[in-house]
Parts: sequence; structure tokens; C-alpha cells
Amino acid sequence: MPADLTAILPDEKVLHKTEWNHLLGNNGDITVFPTTEEEISEVVRYASDHGKKISIIGGGTKRGFGGLSDSADILLSLSNYKGITEHTPGDMTVTVRAGTPFKELQSFLAQFGQMVSLDPSWPEYATIGGIVAANESGPKRLGYGSARDSVIGLRIVYPDGKVIRSGGRVVKNVAGYDMNKLFVGSMGTLGVLSEVTLKLRPLPACQCLVLLSYPEEMQEAMRTFSVQLLDSALEPVALELLNPALSKRLTGQKVNTLAVSFEDFEPSVRYQEEVLKKLVPEHVQMAILPEGETVKFWERFYTAAPNAYTRKPGSVTEASLKVGLKNLDVFKLMEMVAKSAGTSPEVHGGLGHGLSKVHLRGSSQDVLTMIEAVRALAKDLGGYAIVTHLPYAMRHKTEVWGEKPDYFFLIEGIKKAVDPHSVLNDKRYLGGI
Repeated sequence: MPADLTAILPDEKVLHKTEWNHLLGNNGDITVFPTTEEEISEVVRYASDHGKKISIIGGGTKRGFGGLSDSADILLSLSNYKGITEHTPGDMTVTVRAGTPFKELQSFLAQFGQMVSLDPSWPEYATIGGIVAANESGPKRLGYGSARDSVIGLRIVYPDGKVIRSGGRVVKNVAGYDMNKLFVGSMGTLGVLSEVTLKLRPLPACQCLVLLSYPEEMQEAMRTFSVQLLDSALEPVALELLNPALSKRLTGQKVNTLAVSFEDFEPSVRYQEEVLKKLVPEHVQMAILPEGETVKFWERFYTAAPNAYTRKPGSVTEASLKVGLKNLDVFKLMEMVAKSAGTSPEVHGGLGHGLSKVHLRGSSQDVLTMIEAVRALAKDLGGYAIVTHLPYAMRHKTEVWGEKPDYFFLIEGIKKAVDPHSVLNDKRYLGGI
């Protein structure tokens, strides 16, 4: 290890590269495990001063998301940089270190009857920093919004090692341009997220899940039903359509399934259940899950996507895509996927917000073919499709972020201004930034 880096971190916080590299890429010749913001800053400053590249990792759930370099000079792990630094229950805010696992944070907040209103995949491993850096959200985005909507303040270590603050620690910030939005979703290419301040919500007193299962020939009727539901006074936090393959995994029934989730005070939840019953078309099978079963369903749901820790490389290639469409075009995505072969697609899509996830498993060629088919459909429908999980070697065979948008010059300009030497997460983001 270079002498300058030895002076920054003790030996127990440094892991030298072994012969084995993770097949998802985004590795490092040296892995460092800082436990303070000062150590993070010093490591980044060292890299900037010595022309080194840094790759950032938290819980590793997004290791297969972007990245065209197999190994950086330094892999900066925030897995030991975790914990709550400030919690103000009365103001409904919490400030947390970026390496804190999402589930750990939620367990702490539950003691106060509060929660962060996000629902990422693999919450046991996913860290707050990674969730924010990727602007991750799940089906409950319909009711609660995305990571971008929950963040009210950030502390960021710039590529030159300087520490800056964006936003604040109170919900009402009126300090001009919202700099938080510059970093949320930037995939760690503009700075290392050190601390995140989030606004909170009360834990729902009651939650339930209504599962509506229907045969393929009733798709138009379910489309009409979805429009009626969205136009009604009902307030579901999720309105998620599951294709038969994913429904089989989660419910045991291989049919199209619409999952409608309510979270509120119990009288409100029960009232909405009764109103929903009156809207459901005939010949649609309806099941209302009690709270315990609802919790178990979502636990299964959030661990359905491919993940670096639980999926071992083998003969079957795994991939995931995030597809953004007009909300009711999710039905068209389901139609196209139903006709595919060879990739065992598991798909879910939000009929309220239009975001879908497509999980593929099959041969490398079949997976690549399906990625391009999904991307072509999304383009025809005026949407987009990005690959959020794919083995490193295959990320060189497709544009994981898709075509460069017309505004790419703005993103490129910001990157050059903030990180002119591409110190942080080089080639990890849109257009190879």
C-alpha cells in the first residue's frame, strides 16, 4: 500500500486485492473501510492528488448497476461508516451516515412510531447512500414518492476531498436552488455522500394488501378498472401489476395479479377496502391479506430482484431493467413480455407512476436480445429502459443507460466542472461518465 495512504488509515481498515474479482465488476486494487468523514475526505484527497480512481460501494446491492471499468485503484467501502447522527422526532427528521443499512434505520425509527417512506430492494443490505445515489424507489412510490422526495439535506465529500453541505436538517428549506437534486441519482459520480438528512412519516397504524387475479382475456377490463381506481377518492400507496411468473413466486398463482396496497388508520383502510370491492369487475378473484401476510408479501417482493450477495454466478445470466413509461402503457410491456421465450422474465409495473422492473434469467444471448426488445418497446412508447443489474462482461455488449439524451451535454458539463479528472466512479453513469 502506498505510504501516503498508510498514513491515512491503519492496516485493519485496508484490504489488499486478492486474485478473485467479483464478476459484477466495480472492484478495487485496494479496498478501504473508513469509519469517519475525515478519513473519507483524506482518501478522496489522496486519490485526487495522485491521479487515482475511486469506486464507491456500500452494501453492494447495486454492484451490477453501471460501470465499464472492472477495477479502480481504490474501492471505497462505506460499510463501516454507519449510524444515526441526529434524530429529531418532533420535527420528523433524521440524519444518518451513508453506509447505514436501510432496514437498520427503519428498525431504529420504528421505536418512535416513524419511518422513512422508501421501499428499496434488499433492505437488509441496501444502504442509505446507495439508495439516494441511485434514486431508488419501489411500488410505494405512488403514495410516498422517490428518494429524491425524501432527502432534505446532504453532506458530500467532493472529488478534491472538500466537504460541502447541501440543503439542511429541517423540512422547510428556502435557500434557492435545491442542490440535493444534483446529487440524488448521480451514481456517486459527483461526490461521496457522507450524511443524509431525510424527512419522516408516521408508521401506518394499519396496512393491508388486496390481490386481484385475472386471466389474460380480462386485460382490457382491468385497464378500465385501474383508470376508475385512479380517478376515485381512494388513496392506495401502491398499485402494482405483476406478471404471471412473478405472481407465481409471490402468491403461488401463475396469473396476472394486481396488488393494491393501503396504509392509514384502520377505519380509513377498511373503508377503502369496501369501496374497492364495488369497483372490482366480475370474474376477478380477490384476496384481502391480513396485516401479517401483507408484511410477508412485501418481504418476498423486495428480495425477488437479482443481487450480488444472494445470486451466485453460473450458467444462467441474470439481469434487471428499470423501465419508465406512461402509467397505463405498463399493460403493453406485460403483453410483450408474455410473448418472449428463453429468459423467464419476472415483471412488475406501477399503474400509478409508470415505472416497471423487468428481471431476466437465461443464456447471455437471450438476455441481451430481451434487453434490446424491452428498450425498443420503451422507445416506441416514448419512455426509456436502463439496465440496473448485469454482469460486468456483458455491460460492454449493450448500452446499459440507453441512448444519450438531448440534455447530455449538461450532465457532461457538470461532471467536468465538479470532477475534471474523473476521480469518482469513473464510467459508472450515463454516457460513460
